[in-house]
Amino acid sequence: MIGWRETVSLPDLGLMTFRAKIDTGALTTALHASGISRIEVGGKPWVEFLPDHGSLVDTSLCRLPILHSRKITNTSGIPDERYIVATTLQIGEHRARIEVSLADRTDMTFPIIIGRSAMRLMRLTVDPARSWLQSPRIADPKERQDQ
Repeated sequence: MIGWRETVSLPDLGLMTFRAKIDTGALTTALHASGISRIEVGGKPWVEFLPDHGSLVDTSLCRLPILHSRKITNTSGIPDERYIVATTLQIGEHRARIEVSLADRTDMTFPIIIGRSAMRLMRLTVDPARSWLQSPRIADPKERQDQ
């Protein structure tokens, strides 16, 4: 059982302990990324990008093979062509290799949404009335911090 908000990690990308929204309305997990560009590595399509996991710490450039690209309807209802990559997701003690779309989530509260396909792979159920069931709550860096 997980809550509608959890602390997650993408260890393959070096992104540890950041806030995620669990989104049963989304099929695919989506990670906020900037500077997304397609490159060739050994004659095969790869993507390089800067992931943003809501930390105030700078993030290193990531490079991953492109599994495929497809149109995914964004929160405004507009189809958006996105690169899909594979990486490891960890929520509490649960870990799986999942597909992730790279998207501009600049205006969104959470840098990542976890979609149904990842939940199904990890055999997770969501309690929409609760948060932080698999992990401790971490503060949102955008929230005002009292000194």
